[in-house]
Amino acid sequence: MSVLRSSGSSVSCVQDQGSRPDGVIERTERLVQWGGREHTPFVNYVYDIALIDLTSEDDTVDWEWIGARRDKGVSHAQALDLAPRAWREWVKHGSSALPGLRRRVARAKVAKVRDQRPKPGSGEAADLETVYKYFDGRKHDFEALAAAVAARVLRGAGHGYVEGWLTRRSGDGGADFVGRLDLGGGSGLAGTSLVVLGQAKCVKPDTLITAEQIARVVARLRRGWIGVYVTTGAYSESAQTEMVEDQYPIILLNGTSLVGELRSMARDDHGGDLAACIEHVLTGREVAITNRRPEEILLQ
Repeated sequence: MSVLRSSGSSVSCVQDQGSRPDGVIERTERLVQWGGREHTPFVNYVYDIALIDLTSEDDTVDWEWIGARRDKGVSHAQALDLAPRAWREWVKHGSSALPGLRRRVARAKVAKVRDQRPKPGSGEAADLETVYKYFDGRKHDFEALAAAVAARVLRGAGHGYVEGWLTRRSGDGGADFVGRLDLGGGSGLAGTSLVVLGQAKCVKPDTLITAEQIARVVARLRRGWIGVYVTTGAYSESAQTEMVEDQYPIILLNGTSLVGELRSMARDDHGGDLAACIEHVLTGREVAITNRRPEEILLQ
């Protein structure tokens, strides 16, 4: 029987799961489990493993190091030269250094800027540039597009989503569109609804959205509300880290994600014609523009 448990930057795994090459065993526990139809008891072991930070190695492990550790012809010092920086620090300073060498959980959920942008010269890059140029200076048009993409993403997650309205140009206070996410699929006590506040930002594809810009949306959120940020740019790694560490209830859609959703919409309903898809979003959908309070979406 295999069990894998994790908490923070530590992982617990049973004996038959094996240990990780980027972790240090901190504690071992012998436990008795029951399995099978007869609930026969058997003994197993749980190891608590502190995962080490691999930022200096771009989150990869050099398997030459693993091979060197198994090779009897390679000395410990030679093998250590191939080890990750954090591992060498642990060997040098001992377990007391582990708190500063642990992998930060937030980093695993942070997308590098280069991974948020289409490959230069690719069709996706051309599409993103087309979208940016089409909507540059057309604030409300881009908000309508962002609202449609956000609706598709939220519905694609298996939830009911109701589109609301776009906010007026003056005094939007960090929200460009409003929607409602229905959870539970029932009425009364069997379901609940959340207010969705959306921010749309049409910027040059090489632009980075900062933590301050995301925080402006988060500041508007009340308990039970979530945010959606849609942009033609990308999100800085520091902004993402802050979002994860502070547990902001917000969904981030970058330029690559935006174009990907638009391409899917075009393929499903417009024979792959991206321009026709965009025109349909802008002319074929009725979207109100108002200064209504976001919570009024719960009454619709």
